[in-house]
Parts: sequence; structure tokens; C-alpha cells
Amino acid sequence: MTARELIARGARLCGRMIRSEPRLFLVSLGGAGLVVLLSIGSAFAIGAVVADVVAPMLDRGRVDAGLLAAAAAALLGLSALKVVGIFSRRLGAVYLQQSLQAGQRKAIVRKYLDLPPAWHRDNPTGALLSNASSDVDAAASPAGSLAYAVATVFLLAGALIALFAVDWTLGLVGVVVFPGLLTVFAVYSRRVAPRYRTAQSLRARVTALAHESFDGALTVKVMGRADHQTRRFADQVGELRQSLVSIGRTRAWHDPVIDALPQVGTIAVLVVGAWRCEQGSLGLSDLTSAAFLFALMDMPIRAIGWLLGALPRAVAGAERVDRVLAAADDLPHGTASLGGDRAELRLRQVNVRNLRDVSFRVAPGRVVALVGPTGCGKSTIAAVAARLLPPESGMVQVGGVDARELTARAYAAAVAYVPQVPFVFADSVRGNVALGRPGIDDDAVWRALAVARADDFVRLLPQGLDTALGERGAALSGGQRQRLALARALAGEPSLLVLDDATSAVDPVVEADVVAGLRAAAGGPAMLVVATRRPTIALADEVVYLDRGEVVATGAHHELMRDVAGYRKLLAAYDRRVGV
Repeated sequence: MTARELIARGARLCGRMIRSEPRLFLVSLGGAGLVVLLSIGSAFAIGAVVADVVAPMLDRGRVDAGLLAAAAAALLGLSALKVVGIFSRRLGAVYLQQSLQAGQRKAIVRKYLDLPPAWHRDNPTGALLSNASSDVDAAASPAGSLAYAVATVFLLAGALIALFAVDWTLGLVGVVVFPGLLTVFAVYSRRVAPRYRTAQSLRARVTALAHESFDGALTVKVMGRADHQTRRFADQVGELRQSLVSIGRTRAWHDPVIDALPQVGTIAVLVVGAWRCEQGSLGLSDLTSAAFLFALMDMPIRAIGWLLGALPRAVAGAERVDRVLAAADDLPHGTASLGGDRAELRLRQVNVRNLRDVSFRVAPGRVVALVGPTGCGKSTIAAVAARLLPPESGMVQVGGVDARELTARAYAAAVAYVPQVPFVFADSVRGNVALGRPGIDDDAVWRALAVARADDFVRLLPQGLDTALGERGAALSGGQRQRLALARALAGEPSLLVLDDATSAVDPVVEADVVAGLRAAAGGPAMLVVATRRPTIALADEVVYLDRGEVVATGAHHELMRDVAGYRKLLAAYDRRVGV
């Protein structure tokens, strides 16, 4: 990426920041503008004080205390106003940067929640964490100096005009500094931009590996592979370290050169100004003002240098953030809603992954069990029914409406999905079941817990519904987590309940009791159940038997036991597994 391309992308990024938070930018810019005006005014004020107050006193050998106090008061007044400007500039810049980061993080998390599981499978959790943390920090990094850099452009322009007004030779000295600044940045950006992109990518990989190490800590410890995992992490960290050191080496010469340019310019102004004073073309007041003006250019040039130096990292971070925000959702929702309280599920000639021409119906109040050997597509069908996976062809209907035409809210209200491995939030029992949904009070929570056969163990918890469950429900057993997740689904009173082997960690007797309780509940939901235990299968109104991605047979459990040899063999294997 050339310096011109980098500046163009950086300018677009800065423009987007300004459009996102115009008021905060104007607050910061207003403070910076006040500082600019007062800085230029102070240069001429100091020159006038030196030439008209201090120098005459030195010539006369007598101090005029009143005049000196008035001059000091004027300078102090300018300084006080400058403090107000600096405060506004910095406060506005901090609010601007933090508001941009907060807005982007919220947008990213909202996008994560909107994107389908297939997208999440292709993007590791650690990389997603890096997008929402270090990439956002990088993308918003120019905001801290943006308003100041914009205002200092006017300061530099004003200072240059003032220098030319004082003496044209001094103005030329000022003009020479800027090509040097741009040349330094061109060399710097060409070297550092690709390194920043690499570093941001490595940060994501390190975060992903760290997240994997935390989640898999128990497995690593049990398998005695702590040293191996530590070496993997150390290799990634070492690679990131080398990348950041290479950036540091580049900045090691860039920052001092940027800092030195104004100093070199000030020395040149003094040398040229002294020569012009000897010629009689320049007075002491003019030389003092010119030197002070050029000294004022020190911070503006540094501010522009800071902004230019931040652009490579900011552009690299923004590219990664934009990639997430621009990700396409292959599960778009429509605008239709469902009428009535009960709705059926119907799959019509659905093809997806290894499934071919899958068709069946789950009527209101009925229980349909999906049964089949491992890998036959049971969980895939459950994911399609829950609208977590789009069918490649065919149609999924809920209440006679194509699922693609329903709003996200309508589908979520009608269909509840409980996976085999449930997720428990680091919240109370009440928070996990209600999830902040309106209309779900404590009575509704207890009803859902009772149907899921979770009320007994919840009553034994130290604070009942207020008991904090720890990260991922660490305070609960596997079966308790599954029943809690089932209660969460039931609390919303869905029309259809999709259970993907959601009671596998529960005792078979309790599992059959849960299914029986669901069936017995007044106005209970239709249920599509991935089942692997005979008691649960036997409670179903209908069984859909799958093998090799196809529906082999449908019917009541006893009918399939009588007519389908593969089904009998599979259930015999299930019985041997549980010791029946």
C-alpha cells in the first residue's frame, strides 16, 4: 500500500469518525481552534512585550512595575483562555474516541448475534474477541488527535502566513519543513503498514489460542499436555512479539525525525533571522515573533505526525472491523407474523448437507422423535427446524408460513431450541430462565422449572432463584444444566419445542418423566425430539427413522419395531449401551 493510498483510506476513516460523532468532534475542534488563535496571538503579544516593554526597560535601566504587571496580566489572561481551549479539546477527544469504540463494539456484538452459526464456525471465538477489542482500539486510535490535527492545519497555515508577513525568507524556511514531513511519512507508511496488518492478524491468533487454552484447560491438564500447549502459545506470542518489535524499530527512527524537524526549522529561523537583522531588514520584535511562531509549529507538526503515525494501525484495524460488519447473513428474515397460539412444523423436500428430500410434519401438541445412527443427520434436521441452518433446497413451514417470510421475533416466539450442550450464563437461576423477556415473572419461571423437573434442585440451592450459577453454570451438574436450559425454552411458551438430544445427561427415568410432563402440560407445545433412549422414543406419537441422510420410515414406535429391521437393530444397540 502506497502512502497516497494509506492517506486516502485514513482520510475516509477519519471522515467516518466525524460523521459518527459530529458534536463531540466539534467540541474538540472548537477547543483546538481556540488554542490555535491564542497561540498565534501569543506570539505577537510576546514579541510586543519584549520589544516595547522589556527592551526599553533594559535600555533605561529602570523597571516600570505597573507596565510590567499589565503585560504579565495580558499574557496570563491569554494563557488562562488557552487552558480552557486545551481542556475542551482533550475532553472532546476522549469522549469522541470512547464513543466511537463503544459504538463499534456494540455494532460488532449485534452483528455477531445476527450472523448464523455457519459463519461462527468459520471464525474462531478468539478472533471474534480480537475484532471487538484490539481491532476496535486500533480503528479508533486516530480520534484522540484528529481534532487537534485538523485545527493545527489552520495553525500551520496561519503561522506560515504570519512568517511571510514578518519576512519572506523566514516564510520559506517554514515551507521547507512540510515536504520533509511528507517524505518521512511516505517512507514510514510503506514500511510499517503491512507490518501493522500482520500484527493485528497475529493478535487475533494469539487471542484465539488463549481462549482455546482456557476452555480446554481441564483436557490439557488431564492429558498431561500443559508443556505442549504452553509451547504452542509461546510460539504464537513470540511471532507476535517479533512483529511488534519490527514496528517499534520502524517507529524508533520515525518519531525522532518528526520531533527533530521543528527544532531544525527553529534553528534555521534564528540563523536566517539574525542575518536579516544584520542587514537591517528585520527588527528584534519581528525576530522574536518569528522564532516564537516557529516554536509554535513544533506541537502542530508533532500532532500531524501522531495522526499520520496512527493511520497504518487504524486502517489495518478498520479493515478487520469492516469485514465483520459487512458479513452477509444467509438466513434473512421476512416481515410476516404468526396468528394463533399453536402452530405445526412441516419440512417439504428439504436438502441440506448430507440430507436428501426430507419431508415430515409435527402437528400441534404432538411429539415426533428423530431416530437414527450417528451421522445420519438428526442434529442437522433440528438445526434446520430451529432456523440455525438454511436448507439448500426445499421449504420449512411454521403454521403454514414459509420460515423465510417470518420476522426474527415471530420465529423466536414460536420455536424454541435446546441443544445437547446447553449454555448457562454467569447469572442467577432467574436470569438464566427469564433472560430479561417481558411477561416472565417468578411464577412463570417456577412453572417452567417444574415442567422441566428442575424445581426440586433449584429449591435446594442456597438462594433459590437468586443463586448465582458461575461461568457456564459451573455450580451445576450436566443434567441440571440441561434441565435449566429446557426450562428457559419453556418459559417463553413456544408453539414448537426442538430438543437436540437435550436430556442426554439426565437419568433415563428423569428423561422419560420430563417428556411425559411436557406431553401432559395443558396446551403443551409440539415437540421435535432427537432421541437415543427407548423410554423417550416410546413416548413419541411418531418416529422418523433416518439412515444415511434419508428418511427410511415413519410411524409409531411399535410399528417400526415390527416392520423395520434396521430400526430394531439400532434400538437394541441403544439398550445395550444403557445396560437394559
